[in-house]
Amino acid sequence: MTPFIAVPLILLSSGFLQGLTGFGSALIAMPLLAFIIDIKTAVAVCTLCGVTITLRMCLNLRSSLDLKKIMPLIIGSVPGSIFGTLVLKELDGHIITLFLGILVSGYATYSLFVKPVALKLKPAWGLLAGFLTGSITAAISAGGPPTLIYSSLMGWKKNELKATLSGFFLAAAVMGATGHLLSGLTTLYVLKLFLASIIPIQLGVYLGHTLSGKVSEGLYKRMVMILLVFMGIMLIFQSTG
Repeated sequence: MTPFIAVPLILLSSGFLQGLTGFGSALIAMPLLAFIIDIKTAVAVCTLCGVTITLRMCLNLRSSLDLKKIMPLIIGSVPGSIFGTLVLKELDGHIITLFLGILVSGYATYSLFVKPVALKLKPAWGLLAGFLTGSITAAISAGGPPTLIYSSLMGWKKNELKATLSGFFLAAAVMGATGHLLSGLTTLYVLKLFLASIIPIQLGVYLGHTLSGKVSEGLYKRMVMILLVFMGIMLIFQSTG
């Protein structure tokens, strides 16, 4: 199957997942894209699509967007990205990935069986979550879990949680896409694949967001935790690969 058919179909499904839960598009897209196009192209395409997906999510959830919730994450992620680039890459990435996988899957499994307590943490914890997200993303390109765990502990309602994740991930995606453009990773081929995928992505986000409106708060939070378990297991397997 030509990439100009396969890639848009994959990104339609990833847009659907993001529209449904507020995160996770790369969880579906990256492993599948790697079978069709080279990994550098896949990363660049996925990042551009992440901008489109999260922008649409922010527009859908604009009434629930709160900069006071988002800004600590963004502010913390900037020094975190620098720290991850300069320091964490000197460590064994497999060990970092294994630790993160165990932490994420363990926390999410616990939350599935024991009702999590809403701690309503102070904004300083958002700075820490953003810092860890930026650090881990720079080191192993899998930094979402710290932000997801932080958000789940805040006791926010479904749309508040999705809006905060979307706002933060939009900022992260814009920064990532800018870096790829300046470094030359965003090629003409990448742009063609991205343009071919815009309509399927928007359709996927629309369908996922529409279905999300019919999902109860309890079921939504269980879906988030199940996805976190899956993400943690993938990280564990990645660390042993």
